[in-house]
Amino acid sequence: MQLIDGKHVAATIRERIAKQVEQIIAAGGKRPHLAGVLVGHDGGSESYMASKVKACEQCGFTSSLIRHDSDVSQETLLQTISALNNDPDVDGFIVQLPLPRHIDEQRIIEAIDPRKDVDGFHPINVGRLSIGLPCFRSATPAGIMMLLEHYQIDTRGKHCVVVGRSNIVGKPIATLMLQKATPGNATVTVCHSATPDIAAITRQADILIAALGKPHFVSADMVKPGAVVIDVGTTRVEDPTSPRGWRLRGDVDFDNVAPMCSYITPVPGGVGPMTIVSLMHNTLLAATRQIYP
Repeated sequence: MQLIDGKHVAATIRERIAKQVEQIIAAGGKRPHLAGVLVGHDGGSESYMASKVKACEQCGFTSSLIRHDSDVSQETLLQTISALNNDPDVDGFIVQLPLPRHIDEQRIIEAIDPRKDVDGFHPINVGRLSIGLPCFRSATPAGIMMLLEHYQIDTRGKHCVVVGRSNIVGKPIATLMLQKATPGNATVTVCHSATPDIAAITRQADILIAALGKPHFVSADMVKPGAVVIDVGTTRVEDPTSPRGWRLRGDVDFDNVAPMCSYITPVPGGVGPMTIVSLMHNTLLAATRQIYP
């Protein structure tokens, strides 16, 4: 069993991005600028946004953060998005999800200029992804593909089973694994809450991607010996022995599943760091106009 070290891979990619930024600046270009919009004071969102700001510093980007209270009106939030769309200095921006219930998330996503949609959630980017056109890829699925590429994990003709059908991870990673590319070219099955006998399907997987947000859902009896297991889950579980009072748990019962695998991602330290570095990569693509000239 080999542990897939997302922290190491992410650090390598950040260093590469930082060197590219140095070259851009040396050639008289503009420093890439990533902006973030944060609504409310959710602890998880605050922590995640802080990690993005730190990653921007490591990559040599300019970063800015716009805050709104949780009772912000939808119209005010749309005005903020319009201002960012029209700011020539901002190359890309994100609106941290989830948003308060009184905000229509889909309307907010669709208001973002696709050329600045570095989260890859806008329907135009999703549509371009589905037919294999250049686009901003959703950060977590893009990070998973980077891990598979880094570890030279063979995906061609393999049976990939994705557990979870979210718009953020499940659907886009299934699409990426289907495409004629390396990594990719896999045969893909997507399981979800209405799938009967999920274990019978996951046991067929050469590559199993768990992305449903249920701690320890994937048990050892659901995994084929020698499979590659990618755990996307990051659920906070109460733990009085932890200084923070909680720990992150993945969707996979790591201790019992890991001995069966050829490769497996830990939680934390697996997919998580790749999500943030993928966002940095998308921002660099936006700044250099590599997706939308």
